[in-house]
Amino acid sequence: MPDVRIDQSWKHSLAGEFNSPYFAQLAEKVRAEYLSKQVYPPARDVFRAFDLCPFDAVKVVIIGQDPYHGAGQANGLCFAVHEGVRIPPSLKNIFKEIQDDLGVAPLPSGDLSRWAKQGVLLLNAVLTVRAGSPASHRGLGWERFTDAVVRALNDQKQHLVYLLWGKFAQEKGAVVDPVRNLVLTSAHPSPYSADRFFGNHHFSRCNAYLVEHGLDPIDWR
Repeated sequence: MPDVRIDQSWKHSLAGEFNSPYFAQLAEKVRAEYLSKQVYPPARDVFRAFDLCPFDAVKVVIIGQDPYHGAGQANGLCFAVHEGVRIPPSLKNIFKEIQDDLGVAPLPSGDLSRWAKQGVLLLNAVLTVRAGSPASHRGLGWERFTDAVVRALNDQKQHLVYLLWGKFAQEKGAVVDPVRNLVLTSAHPSPYSADRFFGNHHFSRCNAYLVEHGLDPIDWR
């Protein structure tokens, strides 16, 4: 088994993946990329989404595709950027929908660790990327691993809220049981499709569902 530094609750829930031959091959490929290329996020942040949001704490799942491939952006959380980094267009649109939906202004920071610490798993389908080369680490094996993450959550937990924005996220979340969980879908918040993202009221609907099931709502600011 590769020496994976990840929150122990996830290490336990995903032990079958970490012990699989494909994961050893994935780890070897990713390690070689970090040694020979500029790769994002920094190695210490590859599993940051899991470290900030332990398995037992997950209440909401948001699925993205790849980390940002520009310098200083990717921080291990989908849609998020480091403190002080200019907020990307998709995240700007997410913040706009939060304000329109909930009547609160999100903090002027793209580091969404404040959400992750409340139980929002900000999961990219692929956890690493080569600098300046979007989608460069697709097909290495990350997709199989993150599929297993979604399956484990669906098999072992209920009353989660899945925010699936865009066709890619919806296909990734197709395994989720919509009877035992709340599955909310809409267009992606990218500027190319934001007109069909705005007005989805996902954030208020998410919080109402959590409260209905005895859970604390998310402070989306």
